[in-house]
Amino acid sequence: MALLSGPLLFALTLFFNPFGLDDNANKVMACALLMISWWISEALPMPAVALIPLVLFPLMGIAKISEAAAPYANEVVFLFMGGFMIGLGIEKWNLHRRIALSIVQFTGTNGNQIILGFILATGFISMWLSNTATTMMMLPIAASVISVVESKNQHNPQMRFFAVSMMLAIAYAANFGGIATIIGTPPNVAYASFVSKQLNNDISFSAWMMIGLPVSLLLLFSLYVVLIKLFPSRIDSNDEMRLLIKNELNALGPMTVPEKRVLYIFITTASLWIFRDLINNTGIVKLDDNMIAVFGALLMFIVPSGNSTKESERILIWSDTTKMAWGILLLFGGGITLASALEKAGLIKMLGTWLSGFSGSSVVFLVIAITIISLFISEVMSNVAQVIVFAPVVTGIATATGADPYMLGIPMTLAASCASMMPMGTPPNAIVFSTGHLKLSEMMKAGLIMNLISILLIILAGLFLVPFAIKYL
Repeated sequence: MALLSGPLLFALTLFFNPFGLDDNANKVMACALLMISWWISEALPMPAVALIPLVLFPLMGIAKISEAAAPYANEVVFLFMGGFMIGLGIEKWNLHRRIALSIVQFTGTNGNQIILGFILATGFISMWLSNTATTMMMLPIAASVISVVESKNQHNPQMRFFAVSMMLAIAYAANFGGIATIIGTPPNVAYASFVSKQLNNDISFSAWMMIGLPVSLLLLFSLYVVLIKLFPSRIDSNDEMRLLIKNELNALGPMTVPEKRVLYIFITTASLWIFRDLINNTGIVKLDDNMIAVFGALLMFIVPSGNSTKESERILIWSDTTKMAWGILLLFGGGITLASALEKAGLIKMLGTWLSGFSGSSVVFLVIAITIISLFISEVMSNVAQVIVFAPVVTGIATATGADPYMLGIPMTLAASCASMMPMGTPPNAIVFSTGHLKLSEMMKAGLIMNLISILLIILAGLFLVPFAIKYL
């Protein structure tokens, strides 16, 4: 049924024109409804749906194939591709595991300290790797910790709360950590891609961090407080837990040459992102974030790993990229193509004008409404698809009301990554829920509180941090 709903909407819109649009706009609307319905229902893989414009747009005379295909090579797509490849290098040589274990060892080994350690480790890693990859990496470590704690606290009636907290800590910290950087989660990159194409502007890495990092840190701190209050485990520190963490680190051994080289490349790339504007002000070179990401990725293929068993091997070889989420890159391209067609057909302006009629001219009201709508819609819809669909809509609303597009677009994007109530809200939510350690009611209870906190913080960021950061965008 889900598969048939898309073509049905497409045919009804195309032949009956229920919105009273001109011929070209009606064709674009029909294609948009087909894609959105399949994205929402996940009747087909999302990257496959993103390829529809390459067939229908030329076939229906909406755009030439060269115009439809161009956004699939948008420069921001290469920003995310570079970030993916750097993440692959970190993961391949186990640097991420060493970072996570070191943070947990540093924070301590009683129940609350372990939870804090996992929140910090997961949040930090998710700033640079995808939230899904971060969750998959942290899950087996958490499972080992839960097993050891359970063996030492078999008669503790609140032991189950510890497992619940650990699972939620990993999922939510992966989501919240990702919003800190422009490459941390796909919705951020989807919005940056839209801005680059439609507003002819590039959001700098440092400017995004001015907004995303404070919100991310406050959410991670709030998450810790919420979990220890909702699910108090009262588990004391013990020698066996310290021994487990120590043994895991000892098993990794001293930092290897490949790990060190990956770390150097990572630090170099992150530093170039953060200090890009200062470097550009010297007038010696002109850098942008996309160029820096590809440069970091190229270094992974250029620099020898230093692995004594394979002296000729580079840090990354091309076969390593089979693990990369290539589909996400196609998804961005399809989303940009669709948004461009909607814009050219005048549909975005029409929708923005219509919606603005319900909101008056209050920017505060718009920020509040869009943040709330975006977050709760992302509970049941893919957050990447949501940003692709909503970015042109909120930009149209901003244009119609005279508001700055970033005042609405950035809160919408941040909110899309904060869905916490439902397993289908984000991939990390689904991953930890599938372990069987927590009930849906527990995820919904903690998730509702985190949703409300997220809404409050994102609204404040939209009203105060975004206007400050706009000048650096």
